[in-house]
Amino acid sequence: MLDQVVEEWDELALDFKQLEVDNKAYLQQLNELTSIQKKCLNHIAHQRYRIGVLTKSLRDLKKTEDVAKIAELKSNIMKRKAQLYDIEQTLPKPNGTYLKIILGNVNVSILDRDEKFKYKDEYEKFKLILSIIGIVMAALNFIVRFRPLELSYIFLLVWYYCTLTIRESILKVNGSRIKGWWRLHHFLSTVAAGILLIWPDNDTWSLFRNQFMVFNIYISLVQYLQFRYQRGVLYRLKALGERHNMDITIEGFHSWMWRGLSFLLPFLFIGYCFQFYNAYTLYVLSYSMVTTWHVPVLSLMFLILFIGNTVTTISVIPSKFHERVKLQYRVMSQRLSSQLLNREQTDDTDSNKQD
Repeated sequence: MLDQVVEEWDELALDFKQLEVDNKAYLQQLNELTSIQKKCLNHIAHQRYRIGVLTKSLRDLKKTEDVAKIAELKSNIMKRKAQLYDIEQTLPKPNGTYLKIILGNVNVSILDRDEKFKYKDEYEKFKLILSIIGIVMAALNFIVRFRPLELSYIFLLVWYYCTLTIRESILKVNGSRIKGWWRLHHFLSTVAAGILLIWPDNDTWSLFRNQFMVFNIYISLVQYLQFRYQRGVLYRLKALGERHNMDITIEGFHSWMWRGLSFLLPFLFIGYCFQFYNAYTLYVLSYSMVTTWHVPVLSLMFLILFIGNTVTTISVIPSKFHERVKLQYRVMSQRLSSQLLNREQTDDTDSNKQD
């Protein structure tokens, strides 16, 4: 029995030696990878610096210079910037200020394309799960007046929006083109939820609470619609091999996504109008009766959220419609090229048969 144990230990020792060899090779390649990553980042910085110098030189050229050559150079510079952006997405990037404060210098770059998609998919699932929980808790608060339940729900909102700010900052590091307003929106929502959490249980809160609960039920339903829309967008982007698969809801759609977004937009604008109605209700409450500071501050915050959401969404629509037209033109060009190629191949086949 002892001999069998000793024999198994010897086999395990040989396996461990192979593990040490593999680990040594891994560490060596990891050091080489880190060194190559630094070289690539230095090359990118150098390219961008030289492009900046060339761009300034082009601006300083006289109008009498070769216009066609200048236009070609500007076009090449734009292409090079896009190429540098694509290369940069495959390299680790430093955290932003907010992530450095929250996480320190932990590297949150995701280099594998499939892992990026999984993280983005988990982000959307997280919003969906919390939306479902939010609907249930808001409905319970609308039906039952129980202060601990109210505070539990509002604390959930604080945690939810705070978590979103961290997750979206990680998405930003990994190439998401999320607009600055949507991130600021969640920062403001965190602050607003925090003010709601410390709002005393007084007459003004009693008058506003049911409206607030209905508002949150509606917003959670809209977030569910956004999840359904964005889930389809993400899987289509992955199937087509698109580059920007880290974009969040309302960002980065093409012509075949337009129908889904046109269905979603009315629900979004109704939600924005609801935010304005909340601001108006709180404004009236702040002047119609004795209130604490929470009421006018929340009124102002709901107004800011209404203006920011409305202006940003309206500004996004024309640019996305323009992208839709460009994509349709590109698809038509590709189809025409494909038809011409097929026709040439058919002609060649016929000529070979005649020979």
